[in-house]
Amino acid sequence: MRNTIAFILSIILAVSLVALGFTVYQIAAERNKLNNELEVRISISADEISGYLGTIIDKPGHKGLESLADSIKVRNGLLGLAVYYNEDSLLCNNSPLDLINFSVLLVPTAVERDSSIGIFFEHAGINVFQYIRPVNKPDFSQGALVLYSDAGYIDQMISEIWFRNFIRWFLQTLIIGFVTFALIRWGIFNPMNKIVSWMKAMRSGDGEHNSPPSNLRFLDPLHKEIESIAVEMRIAKASAEEEARLRATAEAIWTPERLKAEMLTLLHSKKIIVVSNREPYMHIHDGKTIKCIVPASGMITALEPVLKACGGIWIASGMGDADRETVNQENKVEVPPEDPKYTLKRVWLTKEEEDHYYYGFSNEGLWPLCHIAHTRPTFRKDDWLFYKKVNEDFARAVIEEVKDEDNPFILIQDYHFALLPELIKSEKPNARIAIFWHIPWPNPESFGICPWQKEILLGMLGADLIGFHTQYHCNHFLETVNGALESRVIWENYSIKMGERTCIVKPFPISIAFTLKDYDHASFKPGTHTILAEHGITSQFIGIGVDRIDYTKGIVEKFLGVERFLEKNPSYIGKFTFVQIGAPSRTKLKDYSDTMDAVEAEALRINQRYKSKKWKAILLLNRHHTHQEISPLYSSANFCMVTSLHDGMNLVAKEFVASRDRNDGVLILSRFAGASQELQSAIIINPYDIEEAADAIKEALEMTPEEQNQRMKQMRMVIVKHNIYSWAASILRTMASIN
Repeated sequence: MRNTIAFILSIILAVSLVALGFTVYQIAAERNKLNNELEVRISISADEISGYLGTIIDKPGHKGLESLADSIKVRNGLLGLAVYYNEDSLLCNNSPLDLINFSVLLVPTAVERDSSIGIFFEHAGINVFQYIRPVNKPDFSQGALVLYSDAGYIDQMISEIWFRNFIRWFLQTLIIGFVTFALIRWGIFNPMNKIVSWMKAMRSGDGEHNSPPSNLRFLDPLHKEIESIAVEMRIAKASAEEEARLRATAEAIWTPERLKAEMLTLLHSKKIIVVSNREPYMHIHDGKTIKCIVPASGMITALEPVLKACGGIWIASGMGDADRETVNQENKVEVPPEDPKYTLKRVWLTKEEEDHYYYGFSNEGLWPLCHIAHTRPTFRKDDWLFYKKVNEDFARAVIEEVKDEDNPFILIQDYHFALLPELIKSEKPNARIAIFWHIPWPNPESFGICPWQKEILLGMLGADLIGFHTQYHCNHFLETVNGALESRVIWENYSIKMGERTCIVKPFPISIAFTLKDYDHASFKPGTHTILAEHGITSQFIGIGVDRIDYTKGIVEKFLGVERFLEKNPSYIGKFTFVQIGAPSRTKLKDYSDTMDAVEAEALRINQRYKSKKWKAILLLNRHHTHQEISPLYSSANFCMVTSLHDGMNLVAKEFVASRDRNDGVLILSRFAGASQELQSAIIINPYDIEEAADAIKEALEMTPEEQNQRMKQMRMVIVKHNIYSWAASILRTMASIN
């Protein structure tokens, strides 16, 4: 309270000093104005009197002078009037005699200078203004006219100004004091007391599940910092508990902290570089502001936690329309924006390069080549030439970052950069390079379709380590190299020797950021009614699918399975809805736009077949969704259905399992997705078999809670033990062990 009063008094003092200064200035200006007005008025009266005076003086004996003086005195509200014949001869005076005493010495001066004199003086407690005007008449050249006026009204008006300003200051002081007290009491101290109480609760362990107080108005920056501290405190506490639990149970489970410590040991302050086509953060214009978004990508979901834990540089294509506005002179920006952990370096592609390198060779050539989804790959020479050029541009960007490093660790991502390992190795022989191929690798006969298969294989073999999701894909790659290149494939340790170089080929099943603290974390589970209400439909059961709109994801096959399920189980009509989140992808390519059309047409056909006013068999949400938007669907759906026709891993399956903190729900998983080799407690299906898919939906909806619990626990523990931190540690340990 003492601090509050001191603060309020300080503000009142400051306001008082400002008010005093303005009042003094106002009074000075007002007094000067009133003085000038009085002088002008008396001057005019003097002019008038001088005119009359001339006619009177010309009369013998100056008859009428006394009566004229009395008349003028009354009419002009004067205290008195005096007329001097010369400087020491008083011709007329109707003023109090003692006023004349103030003029005796000034009259000669005014006559000598031949100029008027106006002076204020105080007499008998009255402020008086005297005005002396020389009279230039024949035989009257030494004469003067003196007027006396009461100036007391000026002091009275000044006193009124002081009084009004005092009243105004007093009211302002009351208002300012009250507003300041209210602001401090309820706007600052009250929210701060809430924060203090919350922090005390956090310290004692009672507030860890509560968020810090919100709606702190202009304390919002402080609130954001407190919220960040809260998150860090929760993470630190959860990590400490997790580490303690791991030590107690002797479990070797990887966490961000453990990975970070491992990296310090392995890297010895060496720089780690991640290279990918897609950037983890994209800046786009949103009206007059710039918004930072996370693009939809399984690779980003997997790799970002690694960079957050270890730091380093992520080099990627800048694709956002505001990306150039947010980087520095080196084309770098610190990310994440709210809490920077690593550096993002952007490489700029022209539209022509994007069309040929990305849409052309990468996604019309290599993508369908590596996925057995019955879409014919297209290879064009121009696409290949641009693919080479972009790989060379990225190689220069990487070499620029590691030019002063002795043994940098470079982790290259995916099929967009098959040539990059060799390009970097030729310039930086001591670099430790790994390339991870996120998509399947086909059999040698299928890959032999590519006109530039040798160049691609030689480019990849510039790496010290090549990683795939499964051993099956590793075997295909080794067989492809064995048949296409003059090399020695060492099957005992799955390596390839060419000249003086040796390249190791190993499976590293990629995963997500999921640890024991996430395993035990309980989240809010909204009901199905809440999920579907915003779309105007109701349903008792929900199935969920989350995919990019891609011909490899088997979305049409999934819809056919849903339709067949309803045919075979009509009791579920009106009670079961399948929600398909379909993020548009590569829509510039005809195969993808055709896939989008086919998915939309199939959903429309099935919904029209089972037409109902407040129910849909399939709810298709074909737009990009954030993780925050998808999370409630993951946690509330009865099952998740992944029907990839061919997939490297498919992290959606793992994300769904990780979200089931109550160990309920069922995963229906394609046997052609890499995840099926790890998540064997899922219902494994052949997505081409519509009958099997329909039966799997029925089994999922009718599975007992006990069986759901058993299956989900097993799968969730698999993900905990083989999370993204384990994946990163395995790759980096292998890279560090290579001589």
